[in-house]
Amino acid sequence: MPAEENITRIQVNDKELILIGTAHVSKQSAEQVKQVIEDERPDSVCVELDEQRYKSIKEGDQWKNTDIFQVIKDRKATLLLMNLAISSFQRRMAKQFGIKPGQEMIQGIESADELGAELVLADRNIQITFSRIWSNIGFVGKMKLMTSIVYSIFSNESISEEELEKMKSQDMLNGMLQEMTEHFPTLKKPLIDERDQYLAQKIKDAPGDKVVAVLGAAHVPGITKQIHEDHDLNELRKRKPKSKWPKVIAWAIPLMIISIIAYTFIANPEAGAQQSLSWVLWNGTFSAIGTAAALAHPLAILTAFIAAPITSLNPLVAAGWIAGFVQAYFRRPNVSDFENLSEDVTSVKGFWNNKVTRILLVVVLANVGSSLGTFIGGADVIRLFFENL
Repeated sequence: MPAEENITRIQVNDKELILIGTAHVSKQSAEQVKQVIEDERPDSVCVELDEQRYKSIKEGDQWKNTDIFQVIKDRKATLLLMNLAISSFQRRMAKQFGIKPGQEMIQGIESADELGAELVLADRNIQITFSRIWSNIGFVGKMKLMTSIVYSIFSNESISEEELEKMKSQDMLNGMLQEMTEHFPTLKKPLIDERDQYLAQKIKDAPGDKVVAVLGAAHVPGITKQIHEDHDLNELRKRKPKSKWPKVIAWAIPLMIISIIAYTFIANPEAGAQQSLSWVLWNGTFSAIGTAAALAHPLAILTAFIAAPITSLNPLVAAGWIAGFVQAYFRRPNVSDFENLSEDVTSVKGFWNNKVTRILLVVVLANVGSSLGTFIGGADVIRLFFENL
């Protein structure tokens, strides 16, 4: 029998559940998963994956089929960039230890296949989790989260494998979760608590009398608490309804700016022209600066400058999308860019050099610049309005 370290055994009615708490980039974790499944010979093996991430593992060359124009069109550039940034630290650690990220999940899939056990994809869809996180954390939380993600790209932090193994101890883990709760109090619920409930129910519903579950160690304490409760999976899959206020504000600000400039033009054409120029320069300049920071093609930078003052008055279009299309047209990624994507996201240089991530950066940074320009330009329009009353 394997060592019981990082293994939690739970009896639910007549079913034996064996939870393996793993570190996602640990050789020992992958080896332990193989040994436990071989020794226990379970009826089912649950892995902490959803359908999307399972396909990503099974279809290693899926990036080759990505249509970057479709990504921009579907407004998924920011989501994809966040996903890549979040995975960059894990990939760096995996590279440090010479293994693939999620090797223990791959091992769980392979061992289940070899044994003929039922494979259960036990995690919630990653896009639903992202959606519930984003709708839960408010503006300040969004800024903190984005800052942490950016830091993860620039960080060169490395740890020893001994420290990595210590991460799997529940005492240390509870401390980490406590720290996360303090910094992001609303982040823990959709990212950890809800997924604990979802995973617990899927593990409990897995077919057979003996089930092995391969999980990130962070989820084991929560699943142990939630496994004896019943959870509504359909409720946990729901995307929270979007508030109407962001849309109202998104339309109210442009209408207010247009109304102020129009009124000023009627009352004082010279002041109205000054307002218009201020709006164009602030919006266009900041969006162009953001695009240039992504090392974009000169025409993409020019496009951002021209588009931002117009798109800022139309919530249905964004300067970054247009600049991103131009960048993709003139710097279209080739097969090697997609093949090297997983490797390139492990460094800052790779993020900026890879044509795929550079397009994503163009979209995001052009939009950030345009948003900043909208606030500053809008404030200047209002200032000129009151000065010329």
